[in-house]
Amino acid sequence: MNENKKKSGFVSIIGKPNAGKSTLLNSIVGEKISAVSKKPQTTRKNQKIIYTDTRGQIVFVDTPGENKIKNKLDEFMFSSIKESFKGIDLILLIVDINSTQDYNNIVKLLKNTIVNIFLVLNKIDTQNEKEVKIDPIINTLTIQKKFKISALKKDGIKELIDSIFEYLPFGEYYYPIDDITDFPLKKIVAEKIRQQALYKLDKEIPHGIAVLIEKMKKDKNNCWQIEAVIYCEKESHKKIIIGKNAQTIKSIGIGARIDIEKFLNEKVNLKTFVSIKKDWRGESILLANFGYKN
Repeated sequence: MNENKKKSGFVSIIGKPNAGKSTLLNSIVGEKISAVSKKPQTTRKNQKIIYTDTRGQIVFVDTPGENKIKNKLDEFMFSSIKESFKGIDLILLIVDINSTQDYNNIVKLLKNTIVNIFLVLNKIDTQNEKEVKIDPIINTLTIQKKFKISALKKDGIKELIDSIFEYLPFGEYYYPIDDITDFPLKKIVAEKIRQQALYKLDKEIPHGIAVLIEKMKKDKNNCWQIEAVIYCEKESHKKIIIGKNAQTIKSIGIGARIDIEKFLNEKVNLKTFVSIKKDWRGESILLANFGYKN
């Protein structure tokens, strides 16, 4: 009866920082949409990544990694994880098999949900031992299915997608078939610039930066003219971001421009500036200005 009907639904992806959530989603859709880095707070807000094939449509909700709450930005990110459970059809708990982090807070969140849970053990390409060791508290959850994958090498992803479709309800598409994210274009561009900053800067500074696109339009030659401001919290951070003879900010801009051109498949002229917004992570109004609001 239902053989010709499509399946569609929402799947929340949660885990600790650097579990590989964004890498998995980028591998699934074949595009570098979600920012990827080994540094915490790479993903700061929920982003929908949309996968569509002949069977239907999966709307993944990429969430921030669960971490200790130190400021209002951390509070926002934790609330984003809880927000991702609303109207969801399935939850993927992504676990880095090399990590020794505890999962107490995540398990507390998941025990309050009646949604089916898949446990996805990631980075099997780095595992030499036969037995994978994870935080024992995870075993107290009711897990419907368990998978071992390598998001980076795309091992096990097909089987994961097949099983997700099995658990989704029948229904129409939520998004046009060509869409792969719900982020507006300016937000995608800002995230690509922020990712380059994550690559180029020291460990602590990226936590205190945000990127706003001040201008984005095509000129008469069909080239995108983009002006972006990288905001930081301290004068000392601004100097580091700019770098000696402006080499660091130039490097960030060049890397970001290449990524943006690949995504847009069009020419880009990118100008990046650096400005200071002191302690913006602790101010609700400033967080909202930077797009961090539920």
